[in-house]
Amino acid sequence: MSSSKRNGSIPRGREHGAAGDVRGEVYDRAYYDKWYRHPRHRVRTRAELARIVRFVFSAAEHILERPVRSVLDVGAGEGNWYPLLTALRPGLRYRGVDPSEYAVARFGARRNLVQGSVTDLAAAGVRGPYDLVIASGMLNYLGASDLRTGLAEIARHVGGVAYLELFSSQDAFTGDTDEMPLRPARWYARELAQAGFVSCGLHLYVPKRDAGRLARLEVLAR
Repeated sequence: MSSSKRNGSIPRGREHGAAGDVRGEVYDRAYYDKWYRHPRHRVRTRAELARIVRFVFSAAEHILERPVRSVLDVGAGEGNWYPLLTALRPGLRYRGVDPSEYAVARFGARRNLVQGSVTDLAAAGVRGPYDLVIASGMLNYLGASDLRTGLAEIARHVGGVAYLELFSSQDAFTGDTDEMPLRPARWYARELAQAGFVSCGLHLYVPKRDAGRLARLEVLAR
């Protein structure tokens, strides 16, 4: 799904396959081919994704004031962030989690992906903390209960910065939006705050325990 404002993107509801499937979507090769590679349906080009990865990685290092050494990618899909991140930081410790059996079977070994759900990262063998935790293109598809559980799970593994891509009912989108439970921005902001996240803007968050080291104008609310 793409925002008409800045080409924000949520291609599909990856986590539904592992946490309350309401659409019966099958996340196989055909699905990825359509939303990630087809020139008419894809929601981001490779260049656009590379630009987002560079931004998130650089912003995380700016906030941390040190190099990012570890990344957890929740709802990683085929692990498309992996080659871009490791190009920026060879030797980076990366772990991707996704419920897609196809994605993990095809890319798991070479991109360090495991099958699992945001609602139970421990069951997927995830052991934090990680300097940077990414949840791109999947949180919007979770129901309220799964979103709260997922945000709490993510919070337990954030050792620095989180990139939590969420769009509201007040935003305009294109893409795979069928049955997406969009809610007002204030609802998401409340849920994020209750999970212990403080917004730095542009989908970037830090744990509340670490917000005190940021300047007042670096955070949107405190």
